[in-house]
Amino acid sequence: MNLTQEDWISQYEADENSVILDVRTEDEYNDGIIENAINIDIHMGQGFISELESLDKNKNYYVYCRSGARSAKACEIMNELGFENAYNLLGGIIEWNGDIVAP
Repeated sequence: MNLTQEDWISQYEADENSVILDVRTEDEYNDGIIENAINIDIHMGQGFISELESLDKNKNYYVYCRSGARSAKACEIMNELGFENAYNLLGGIIEWNGDIVAP
């Protein structure tokens, strides 16, 4: 499900069962992240799938990348793997108005 930045933030902040997932490359991740994000690079192919399968499917995942395209794909993959709640940040981190912190 695609969410605007405002909806993504408000839903995340009200969600006690949330995880922020950054699906960018390690280099992009090291340039700065949305606070508390965990990184799983979507470009890892089967490694990405394996990492996802180790996550708790009962949690709600707030997913972002640079522009929103890779995170949208990641949410599709997560839904196929049985994750019921994966939310894509429209516009990605390049349109993010909140704080960006060092990982």
